[in-house]
Amino acid sequence: MSPTLSLTVPCYNEAARLDAGAFVAALTRHPFLSFLFVDDGSRDDTRRVLADLCARGGERARVLALDANVGKAEAVRRGILHALQGNPQLFGYWDADLATPLEAIPDFLALLGKRPEIDIVLGARVQLLGRQIRRRSTRHYSGRMFATGASLVLGLPVYDTQCGAKIFRACDHTRVAFLRPFRTRWVFDVEILARYLEAYRCTAGGADRIYELSLHCWTDVPGSKLGMTEMLGAGVDLLTLYVRASLARHDPAAVAPQPAAANLRWFGRRS
Repeated sequence: MSPTLSLTVPCYNEAARLDAGAFVAALTRHPFLSFLFVDDGSRDDTRRVLADLCARGGERARVLALDANVGKAEAVRRGILHALQGNPQLFGYWDADLATPLEAIPDFLALLGKRPEIDIVLGARVQLLGRQIRRRSTRHYSGRMFATGASLVLGLPVYDTQCGAKIFRACDHTRVAFLRPFRTRWVFDVEILARYLEAYRCTAGGADRIYELSLHCWTDVPGSKLGMTEMLGAGVDLLTLYVRASLARHDPAAVAPQPAAANLRWFGRRS
């Protein structure tokens, strides 16, 4: 029997490109799967589209409607916290544009099933022969530069932190990563990994519990909101995380998170 999986899908002005049929089909194929769509204060018809989708998907498709736009990072965080109240065995987030198709979900689950020591699986857009990774050259090369910066911040040889398909095993160290609002806006994916590694600082092995899964298919969907402002913001965010990581190495107490046991009171459960 497959473990229960709750995927948070952040949505902002997605009415024109949300493939409701693909989400409903995924629910039909996978009885263990549920979706929580976070409408991040959309100004178009997204909320109505999501309402129709959830009516078709049944009780395993829900909407968390935010009155004001809070940005993708906070929308994901609030969605994750809401989803965790249902105590799923696995949780994660997935981009609404389905640049990573939902057909990739079984690959993530197969890995987690075979590797019980793995807590986090990151989708990785690696352009290999036999794979269908369709990405604009400018985004590919800027992504390689960004990955170099992320690797320096995290101290990990990570290839792709920014792919919008990630699944986590529900455990103390992964839950804690979402409890506090993110310090960064554009690179919260990197901050999640940094928080996870911080939680493991006193017990070695955190890096060994993160796995990058090379995707078979990924498509650069038109309408992406990545522009020069976002790229500059991402650079500033990386610098912020780098400074924090440097402080942590020299004075861990200065940036120590709250104990996991105390934070888990948010979920009304004990570890």
